[in-house]
Amino acid sequence: MKRLYLTSLENWLSDARRKPLLVRGARQVGKSTLVRDFAALKGLDLIEVNLERHPSLKTAFVSMDPALVLREIEIVSGKGKLNQPGRLLFIDEIQEIPEAIPCLRYFYEEVPELPVLAAGSLLEFVLRDHEFSMPVGRVEYLYMGPCSFFEYLVWAKADTLLDFLTQ
Repeated sequence: MKRLYLTSLENWLSDARRKPLLVRGARQVGKSTLVRDFAALKGLDLIEVNLERHPSLKTAFVSMDPALVLREIEIVSGKGKLNQPGRLLFIDEIQEIPEAIPCLRYFYEEVPELPVLAAGSLLEFVLRDHEFSMPVGRVEYLYMGPCSFFEYLVWAKADTLLDFLTQ
């Protein structure tokens, strides 16, 4: 299903001053699927790391050193050097290691050429109860809601109704 949020991701990726993007939203609205579809659409090599499955990465994120974080992700992903053109780093279930959120600012400052996306199904709880320094001004946010009626009409190929409603 083509989501309208793809346009937001395209704008984010093409921005010369791109910051890491934290995709927020309720559970099961398609955050991870959106990122995977976006990478495929843009022909990007998606490096996806799920922090729920890799709790050992906590030490790297606590260090706030993107070089160490990238080295550790290279090991767990088996994809070799991450910081290469055409690659997109996706940190899924970021709420599992809350220290990863403030660490995103250092990706912006020290590795700006690497596009970094993060998402988490229970992220709102961590952001509400956080005890860490928020990366204000160094991270962008995209709030994602459930599939809209218009997205459904596009998926259902209901062109006549879509044309009528958008006139």
